[in-house]
Amino acid sequence: MCAAMANLLDQLAAMTVVVADTGELEAIKQFTPRDATTNPSLILAAAQIPLYQGLIDESLQASRQVIGPDAPAEAVVLEALDEICVTFGKEILRIVPGRVSTEVDARLSFDTAATVTKARKLIGLYEEAGIGRERVLIKIASTWDGIKAAEELEKEGIHCNLTLLFSFTQAVACAEAGVTLISPFVGRILDWYKQDTGRDHYPGPEDPGVVSVTSIFNYYKTHGYKTEVMGASFRNIEEIIELAGCDLLTISPKLLDQLRQRQGELVRKLDAEAPAASEALLHLDHAGFEARMAADRMASEKLEEGISGFCKAIETLEAQLAHRLAELEGEAAFAHAAQEIFLLNDMDGDGCITREEWLGSDAVFDALDTDHDGRLAPEDVRGGLGAPLALSAAAG
Repeated sequence: MCAAMANLLDQLAAMTVVVADTGELEAIKQFTPRDATTNPSLILAAAQIPLYQGLIDESLQASRQVIGPDAPAEAVVLEALDEICVTFGKEILRIVPGRVSTEVDARLSFDTAATVTKARKLIGLYEEAGIGRERVLIKIASTWDGIKAAEELEKEGIHCNLTLLFSFTQAVACAEAGVTLISPFVGRILDWYKQDTGRDHYPGPEDPGVVSVTSIFNYYKTHGYKTEVMGASFRNIEEIIELAGCDLLTISPKLLDQLRQRQGELVRKLDAEAPAASEALLHLDHAGFEARMAADRMASEKLEEGISGFCKAIETLEAQLAHRLAELEGEAAFAHAAQEIFLLNDMDGDGCITREEWLGSDAVFDALDTDHDGRLAPEDVRGGLGAPLALSAAAG
């Protein structure tokens, strides 16, 4: 009776760690997941919400201080990308009791050394904020180079979440590297098969993404790997229902809400204590990995597409940050210029400018003295000179 009346989300949370797949803080508060994960696309979406503009501005200003006043805007924006990821991560960790996943720049997906360096920097920013590395997962694309970077980072106590994972081959390599967690994609695999086959619908148990994650989960549990499996990229709640019992599932707010609204019994489909039959133990070197990936058209295409998509999201976010930085620094330049003009004319330093003190023309004084009291306060100067000074700052 109780099970029939419980919603699917509550039942799922009793057998699987539910992770919020969003950078939107209000959605995370609403669903109270244990963990949360972000990526460049999610951060880009969150950055469009006015509520979070303060976080963006804070990160840009902090980056300017780090880089220096004379550094080009491009350098400030590049620094700000890391600051923003960590700033959102810190805010998320105020809400969730567990971990947050923060992603390494996807443009480094084929550079092991650069990925390691970036991951160390991100962890350093968290630790400077008083957040231990045990609460952070570094997200890295599941290329061979990314997996090797994760292997090195795990030895340093930096835990990794290997993302853009579409194949059994990638999963095997991740397990052998000893990574903390993998994020095999479900919905994107389904997308590929629907397009490739022309088939419009797959029942939950036949969904190619579900089949893939189920196979990986059973392989890990059969052979005693400690790497956690977190199904990701869901298109519908039927996929989620078929993976009930998976270690973790990262779910969008929209699907979390659908699960919460649906009543009925949720049956455990995956069991770590009693895994279904699995493939024999497999060992992969670099050549073997690349050969298997080359033979897997779906995995190769989706990995390339995923990296390209994340790179595009980063570049779009960079453009928006550059625009906002120009606005912020234009505002700062305007405020400084208005203050300089005021101080120059406030001869006696009493906080206002009389007509006698004003060094400019009477016509300008009259235009600024909108209340016609014969005195200019600082706000009169800022307000009256706003348009020309702002244009001047932008042109400079």
